[in-house]
Amino acid sequence: MDKKTIAVLFGGCSSEYDVSLSSAASVIENLNTEKYDLVLIGITREGTWLRYRGNIEDIRNDYWHTHLGCTPSFFSPSREVKGLIELVHTEYHVTPIDVVFPVLHGKYGEDGTLQGLLELSGIPFVGCDMLSSALCMDKELAHKLVKAEGIDTARSLTVDKRERMEEVLSAAQLLGFPLFVKPARSGSSLGITKVHNMKELASGIEHAFTHDNKVVIEQNIDGFEVGCAVLGNSDPMIGVVDEIELNGHFFDYSEKYSLKSSKIHLPARIDEDTASKVKETALSIYKILGCKGFARVDMFLATDGRIVFNEVNTIPGFTSSSRYPNMLQASGMTYANILDKLLELADAED
Repeated sequence: MDKKTIAVLFGGCSSEYDVSLSSAASVIENLNTEKYDLVLIGITREGTWLRYRGNIEDIRNDYWHTHLGCTPSFFSPSREVKGLIELVHTEYHVTPIDVVFPVLHGKYGEDGTLQGLLELSGIPFVGCDMLSSALCMDKELAHKLVKAEGIDTARSLTVDKRERMEEVLSAAQLLGFPLFVKPARSGSSLGITKVHNMKELASGIEHAFTHDNKVVIEQNIDGFEVGCAVLGNSDPMIGVVDEIELNGHFFDYSEKYSLKSSKIHLPARIDEDTASKVKETALSIYKILGCKGFARVDMFLATDGRIVFNEVNTIPGFTSSSRYPNMLQASGMTYANILDKLLELADAED
């Protein structure tokens, strides 16, 4: 069989640039080069696209963009080309691409913008389409759609910069402290604050606005967080449910990547019946939001027994120690199997 040419994208001009480098390095390491020809494309923090021909460690350590072999590159939006255009001196070279694997997190990678470009280009890609990616990235819209289908969500309030702070604070206070203040479209818990009084609330809103021009103020849910790794298109599978045990205020950016005071339990410390209900809810959310390929669906198990929707990550962390691959590996898949399946799903019609 002819090898498929897989373009792996990493980096990106988002605050989750470093996370993308770690995830992409693991993906590249585990892709079977006997089955795939790899084309590596890095996007700098400033948004410059470069084809990269160096080693994996230089991606991990963020030296990749200094490599002398890097060439300016971009995907052609023309379906006639269906490939990567490289600018080499005064010429351009075209490399046909079979599937794009975006290993990008956050803004301009996970929010539908890149997916829209790839849909224009006609090149198959791993993961959710443009609309689903945009919906899942927007915490306000995702919650509204999921709630409309009868799934519990936390009570919340959405504000933008044009609103008067006095009115916002007054309305938010009615939700009851503690509250979470979140940028509406940000990942890895960046810009999120847990607040306990009006002074902290005002500060948290100001901080969240540095990450996005729309902010969600959300009721705290008493309970703990569980996650589901979903893999598939029309008939997806779900890995073993995991659980986050918190010892701090919440699972913030530092905790997600250090686990200094938190712990991930895999499997979650819940009974079989509850695990089944969690999986069933995750599957419903996945379908409501139009997901395909893969996503991690995060929910809360409230102390009163409710399953409450938190968020969907359409390109979850993908290092060898990340939650998403670990949940599927606990179900019997290998990391390489997961990657093969994702590439197969990208080419599937359903």
